[in-house]
Amino acid sequence: MAKSKTEETPLMQQHKAIKERYPDAVLLFRVGDFYETFNEDAVIAARVLGIVLTKRANGSASYVDLAGFPHHSLDTYLHKLVKAGHRVAVCDQLEDPKTVKGIVKRGVTEMVTPGVAINDKLLENSSNNFLATVHFGTDTTGVSFLDISTGEFFIAEGSIEYVDKLLQSFRPAEVLFAKQQQKHFKATFGTRFYTYTMDEWIFTTTYAEEILLKHFQTHSLKGYGVDGLPAAIIAAGATLHYLKDTEHPNLQHITRMQRISQEDFLWMDRFTVRNLELLNSSVENGHTLLKVLDNTVTPMGARLLKRWMVFPLRDIKGINERLDTVEYFIKETDLSKSLVHHLKQTGDLERLVSKIPLKKINPREVMQLARSLQQVQAVQALLADTDSDYLRRLNEKLDPCAPLLDRILNEIMENPPVLVNKGGCIKEGVNAELDELRNIANKGKDYLLQIQQKESEATGIPSLKIAFNNVFGYYLEVTNTHKNKVPDRWMRKQTLANAERYITPELKEYEEKIVGAEDKIQVLESRLFDDLVQSLQAFIKPVQEDAQVFARIDCLLCFAQNAMQYKYRRPNITEGFDLVIKEGRHPVIERGLAAGETYVSNDLLLNKEDQQVIILTGPNMSGKSALLRQTALITLMSHMGSFVPATSADIGLTDKIFTRVGASDNLSGGESTFMVEMNETASIINSITARSLVILDEIGRGTSTYDGISIAWSIVEYLHDMTQHRPKTLFATHYHELNELENKHVRVKNFHITNMESGNKIIFLRKLAPGGSRHSFGIHVARMAGMPPELIDRANEVLANLEEKHIDAPLQKNIKQINTPSQKLQLNIFDAHSDVFQQIREKLDTVDINRLTPVEALLKLSEIKNMIG
Repeated sequence: MAKSKTEETPLMQQHKAIKERYPDAVLLFRVGDFYETFNEDAVIAARVLGIVLTKRANGSASYVDLAGFPHHSLDTYLHKLVKAGHRVAVCDQLEDPKTVKGIVKRGVTEMVTPGVAINDKLLENSSNNFLATVHFGTDTTGVSFLDISTGEFFIAEGSIEYVDKLLQSFRPAEVLFAKQQQKHFKATFGTRFYTYTMDEWIFTTTYAEEILLKHFQTHSLKGYGVDGLPAAIIAAGATLHYLKDTEHPNLQHITRMQRISQEDFLWMDRFTVRNLELLNSSVENGHTLLKVLDNTVTPMGARLLKRWMVFPLRDIKGINERLDTVEYFIKETDLSKSLVHHLKQTGDLERLVSKIPLKKINPREVMQLARSLQQVQAVQALLADTDSDYLRRLNEKLDPCAPLLDRILNEIMENPPVLVNKGGCIKEGVNAELDELRNIANKGKDYLLQIQQKESEATGIPSLKIAFNNVFGYYLEVTNTHKNKVPDRWMRKQTLANAERYITPELKEYEEKIVGAEDKIQVLESRLFDDLVQSLQAFIKPVQEDAQVFARIDCLLCFAQNAMQYKYRRPNITEGFDLVIKEGRHPVIERGLAAGETYVSNDLLLNKEDQQVIILTGPNMSGKSALLRQTALITLMSHMGSFVPATSADIGLTDKIFTRVGASDNLSGGESTFMVEMNETASIINSITARSLVILDEIGRGTSTYDGISIAWSIVEYLHDMTQHRPKTLFATHYHELNELENKHVRVKNFHITNMESGNKIIFLRKLAPGGSRHSFGIHVARMAGMPPELIDRANEVLANLEEKHIDAPLQKNIKQINTPSQKLQLNIFDAHSDVFQQIREKLDTVDINRLTPVEALLKLSEIKNMIG
């Protein structure tokens, strides 16, 4: 029967069958020495990779789009596709084409997605690559975070706000959830993450427990401390299902789950992590706290430091253990230098050992693993006689894995190739058959040189040479000058422009011996290396423990180095509630100063007795925000176990740090600046405790002056009058009217940032001083920003008019020839002659703030607003 014009070729039929199993992935289809993409995948590949898009026949009449690249370029192109947000299925040839008649069997050997990346080019040394799974339970939300490249597996459960904070802190590359929860997820967490949805049946307790118990080979999950976390267990089970679904069945390096308990760490919501610029700067290429503190020397240490920063300790004993160790390293400088020397020579132990079960480790990486274990031996010896209890306990956890180390050093060449099939990987003496084959191959090549010399002498051809190619093996090459000397027994194989190539029976005989030996050597070396890698699996857990110990030591050495280099001092963490900082500095701004410039330090006191709330006023650009942030950062660094930029710091144990800084719109979510501001502030108000530190900067700026002052005023009173909590509060504002609060509330104190006027200029002294400021110096700042002189002059004229006459007089009489909307002016609601104010005051006097609910407060605020209108 004649073939149909639309009938597909066998190759395309095979491609279609495999593609149907992975419809949402770009399928890289191995054909010979190339990875090919077809149809819509080819269009994507051509666009993302910048490769040529062509067409080729599919059967007798139809054509398909086609784009491909050489197989040895896989790592480069795979990296680009995944970074562009595509899921990629790598389809390899599962048989040797030389041994197969007809079409070669193919199958997907790896599925790579943003959250499931193992390749070094897809990963950053200093950052984890977490795959997160979120499950919305009936009462709580569960979440898990797994980094397949290191084997770290964390789970947690709690409120939406808690899970949101964890997502902000872990910053996963990919987030999974059930298909039916797609709208809920987007409404809750927005579109900040790369997401993927799975079937609902995967998110069940029975299935989750079954897959987790099977993976960990246990009868119960109690040993992991996850009892009572059903939603988190479901999330963890769905994660393992996804890994198996994406062709990652070998997960022996995932040896445990760790529970993240909210009670163990100082809490910072995602707004605080953002506002304090811990991980990301608000300006391009700007400094962050992580960037200025990170002087770690190992990839494991860099990743752990980031986690310590977003999960500071809340346990005094744990904090002091770190601080004691930092102090010990500062005193023992020789030990510190030696430890840093050995840590620098250590590879990424976590990621090296994780490649073993995934069968992704190469000979050179195995040797790097051995060298890293030698550093474990050296560090263990250095810490054998340490006086530090903490370091002694860490040292007891180190295991150089002597049997593993010895085997690697005895079997692998000192400088092996990256690819085992390149040969020269296994040492001599490991396998007798391998040694014999190498002897044959080496002696055969020596004999070829003898043939060349013998034939050259016999024929009188001085330029005769023996070479090799894949078409007809070894051959004799003669230039045209001497081709008349070639004997009849030689057989001509190829004619070139300037030479001719010949073979002889003797040459072919030795070729068979040499090539046969080399093929056998390659097969045998691969088998011996695979056996070695298989034996490494028994040591995964102890090597992971070594990596974690090295990471801790690295972080603490980093803290010691920072303390010595930048003159940080040890904080005193107390069970009390006072916050006392002497000569505190902002760790990030200080590092960004120009050469020779000195940061102006400041003292600060907050307590529950007489200085609970500081109202901070001062000129724009004077340093109010810097002072607020440095207070939060010094508190945070203390709880990390780091020394701090201050001459001394007494830090009452803090359970939460809240910040509300600046104004930013959420236009995509349909929220105004003011709505975002109020949402974030409400989250703070509803979550504070007696041990909280609250940092508020310019609250109320997103609305009209009357509304803004009213809200700012009532927030301060609410924080002050919460007698059961009294959270330590720093409140920076441009509403100078709030200075009146000091006269009305015993624990509210006014401070300002000092400045000095010199002619028409203002000099910011950046020093904190008691008392409120009455001027914002906005016009001075406008001049410094380069506003036109005529605009500045007019602003001064308007200001003079406003200061000369009463603010509640008709605006038309105060300011001539200018039509300025009243809501834009800086109004004073505390003018005693205002009838409206008297009515508002009478209304406020009748309110019992301690019994007022949030809804009633909003209604009362609306009523006051209508009175003003």
